[in-house]
Amino acid sequence: MTRRALLLVNLGSPASPEVADVRRYLNEFLMDPHVVDLPWPLRRLLVSLILIKRPEASAHAYKSIWWPQGSPLVEITRRLQQAVVPAWPHGPVEMAMRYGEPSVASALRRLAEQKVREVVFVPLYPQFADSTVTTCIEQAQRLITEQGLPLSLNVVPPFFNQPAYHHALASTVQPHVAEGFDHLLFSYHGLPERHLHKTDPSKTHCLKGADCCQQASGPVLDSCYRAQCYATTEALAKRLGLAKEFYSVAFQSRLGRAKWIEPYTEEAIDALAKRGVKRLLVMCPAFVADCLETLEEIGDRAREQFLAAGGEEFRLIPCLNDHPAWVDALVKIAGYRVE
Repeated sequence: MTRRALLLVNLGSPASPEVADVRRYLNEFLMDPHVVDLPWPLRRLLVSLILIKRPEASAHAYKSIWWPQGSPLVEITRRLQQAVVPAWPHGPVEMAMRYGEPSVASALRRLAEQKVREVVFVPLYPQFADSTVTTCIEQAQRLITEQGLPLSLNVVPPFFNQPAYHHALASTVQPHVAEGFDHLLFSYHGLPERHLHKTDPSKTHCLKGADCCQQASGPVLDSCYRAQCYATTEALAKRLGLAKEFYSVAFQSRLGRAKWIEPYTEEAIDALAKRGVKRLLVMCPAFVADCLETLEEIGDRAREQFLAAGGEEFRLIPCLNDHPAWVDALVKIAGYRVE
């Protein structure tokens, strides 16, 4: 009998960059109560309003980065899965998307058909958030129960503090740093501030001071997305030997009118250009695979913004994707669950 399967789960993508498919995807994504955490009637109203204009704009953005093979995020995650297969001796390796296809439901059914009983479940998010990690775990557990699948989940927690992950990041960044730069901007996906307050177990620490994330530890650090982003940054900066004046952290991808965590990437880019930074490196460590938020939001729009503000060279460092160091790190991180 097969012992332990590995299931890699990423966020998801529209089936195509056409408006109808983008609308369908956005509806599924935004109606998740972990993403838009409002009571159902208010969430339905808000998402319906967003879906009036947003799908057309998002479809245009998707078309600008779409690959001949399909969605970059899906294709890269598939390549990662294929690279992991020969390095995972414990059983089959599957990949799935929380929203869209290939679905988590179909991946779980395939594993059950192969007589798998334990699934090492890897949400491909280095830092914890309810809108990423919690939602995909809950979905998988619900599907197992609803479909009566004889599977148990062995969940790999966020790996922001894992040395193997830090080594993989450094392996992708080092060649770009070696080419020379003025500043390295760590741009993480943003979250509404209320998401941080909800996950603060102490209810007294989150966003209570300018250095609250740097002081986070124990249960607070375990559940704080922003603190984990800063911890990731500091670990990588230490490995690269970067002095503090040569790097900074910001948060991108705001949606709606709610207050999101700061500083904002758009404002940070303008401030860096105004400060005289001419050669800017940007990396996005909240993502392990390049996607709309990295390729279009940063690679296209942020680049245009920086050059228009007086910058001269803008380089987006690719995500971990299927880099050999990331394949090795992922197998090592997931492998701890079967030892």
